[in-house]
Amino acid sequence: MTEAVIELKDVSLTLGEGASSVHVLKGVSLSIEAGEATGIVGPSGSGKSTLLMVVAGLERVDQGTIRIAGELLNGKSEDQIAAFRGRNVGIVFQSFHLIPNMTALENVAVPLELAGHPDPFAVAEKELAAVGLSDRVTHYPGELSGGEQQRVAIARALAPSPSILIADEPTGNLDQVTGKQVADLLFTKAAERGMTLVLVTHDPALAARCARQIAMRSGRIEPTPAVKAIA
Repeated sequence: MTEAVIELKDVSLTLGEGASSVHVLKGVSLSIEAGEATGIVGPSGSGKSTLLMVVAGLERVDQGTIRIAGELLNGKSEDQIAAFRGRNVGIVFQSFHLIPNMTALENVAVPLELAGHPDPFAVAEKELAAVGLSDRVTHYPGELSGGEQQRVAIARALAPSPSILIADEPTGNLDQVTGKQVADLLFTKAAERGMTLVLVTHDPALAARCARQIAMRSGRIEPTPAVKAIA
């Protein structure tokens, strides 16, 4: 039996206070196996992105347990969670989140430097080559296309060799052709490295490439039958 690398049990989360509070997640339970590619789908406001942030330790929950890569996140301090995330979870956002006054190489090296890696720039250069950007290492984000910026973001997420890669609408800001190239890269790298891939998307074609799709609605998970992944 394959080990579950992501386990959420009866997770609830409310954001805001008083009359403006929103019950974003409502008793969510979820198990994702190591190496599995899972797409999370659902209408806007259904809690998809918040669920990803919970998995990454970027949102604290009100109730429930969260076990990621064998470690219980409940009760850990912010510093402990940040260190855990740096070792285990790579994140790709829709809006790239690159540091504008840093080159592509420096952007990819940042998480490695923070983790105390002995040779962050050598690893960063290797990861940029792996995503097809050997000739862009000295370019700043403003000098790169949207697709190139997302490739830098993917290289940054992959650099610490995490076991889990999560992506929140990774093709949302890209045209159709570039989006497919970025999606190809995500799935290829996750498969090559045996990583668990969890992505949120509004794109049915992208979700269909996952071995499993999970639907969310109004803060709850509605598991759908496993679907055959599209090569």
